[in-house]
Amino acid sequence: MVSDSTESRFSRLREVPSAVWALGFVSLLMDTSSEIIHALLPVYLVQVLGASMVAVGFIEGVAEATASITKVFSGAISDWLGKRKWLAVIGYGLAALIKPIFPLAPSVGWLVAARFVDRIGKGIRGAPRDALIADITPARLRGASFGLRQSLDTVGAFLGPALAIGLMWLTADNFRAVFWVAVIPALLCVTLLVVAIDEPERPAGLRKVKSPLSAAELRRLGLAYWFVVGIAVVFSLARFSEAFLILRAQAVGVPVTLVPLVLVLMNLVYSLAAYPAGAWSDRVNRITLLSVGFGFLVAADLAFAFTNGIAGVAAGVALWGLHMGFTQGLLATLVADTAPPELRGTAYGMFNLLSGLALLVASVLAGELWEHIGPRGTFLAGALFTMLALGGLAAAHRIAPAIGDGAKSDYQV
Repeated sequence: MVSDSTESRFSRLREVPSAVWALGFVSLLMDTSSEIIHALLPVYLVQVLGASMVAVGFIEGVAEATASITKVFSGAISDWLGKRKWLAVIGYGLAALIKPIFPLAPSVGWLVAARFVDRIGKGIRGAPRDALIADITPARLRGASFGLRQSLDTVGAFLGPALAIGLMWLTADNFRAVFWVAVIPALLCVTLLVVAIDEPERPAGLRKVKSPLSAAELRRLGLAYWFVVGIAVVFSLARFSEAFLILRAQAVGVPVTLVPLVLVLMNLVYSLAAYPAGAWSDRVNRITLLSVGFGFLVAADLAFAFTNGIAGVAAGVALWGLHMGFTQGLLATLVADTAPPELRGTAYGMFNLLSGLALLVASVLAGELWEHIGPRGTFLAGALFTMLALGGLAAAHRIAPAIGDGAKSDYQV
């Protein structure tokens, strides 16, 4: 039962380490920069540079696959070095330095290269950044810290597209001028990371890792960690691309000009839910709250499957945002709870790779179901996979009851 008061949850914000706040604003600034560009890039590629829809799909597919694969190696390197911050600086710095290519690119080929390098930067920074949050946060505040970073990151996810819309209006649809504006928050992001965050010293007794991706080290991650990863993979099969939410909105009559509001609403709800969910999880069992998040996804899928109006789609979008707020930060927190401290970078890398690949499979499967059965088949399949993930949560809790116990500092099996 959740008994934590709203006042108590938000008073914990004062206890969250300042470096976590700084990392949250780093994420917000980079996400704002990236989303300004990403919100306009498909249209820019097709209308200005004459690219085909196949080219757009190829660019996005390569970009996301690159990010997922790179995360594994950057996380492992951070464990091998025993250092996290400067890998994060390299990742964010690459993304910032490549931003001017978007307004300067004379051809599709240049944009492919820029998007590729941008995603390499994302891959390099992701696992070390999450491991750094786990390193600098007391165990009793771990859920609140991951929830806060996720919340601030998601502010950038809806602020970026909103700025893109406003800037396009102010500049009379001058894509290149808007892309130049996106360079500013990217540079501020790297400056903040370098200046405001000090990495803690490696604990003297912590084991040095020589081969983080070896079979022996992966076994050291422990049964509890692999349970968390397995649940995340099954859950990711239910969490297909948000593009299908947009398609569903269009199908029930939402005007094309208002379709971006689908993602604005989803990310707004996500941002508002992520911190409270994380703070709650420090006081109650995280598995319980994760189950609530899975329940929100089932409800969202059912709303999308059976609605025939805009109000039903709006409810589904809001529920989708709630499920994101109650799952993404909590899953990251469970990785920190269950992985050995010296292997946290590797743990986040493997977690991101496997759940990312599952998300790719989910999006392909969702497209096939949509094509052959219709939207109802897609969303009912999502609900089914979510129920399977719920079964995995129940099994994990029976086999290792301490998994998700916010009162414990760490738990490995």
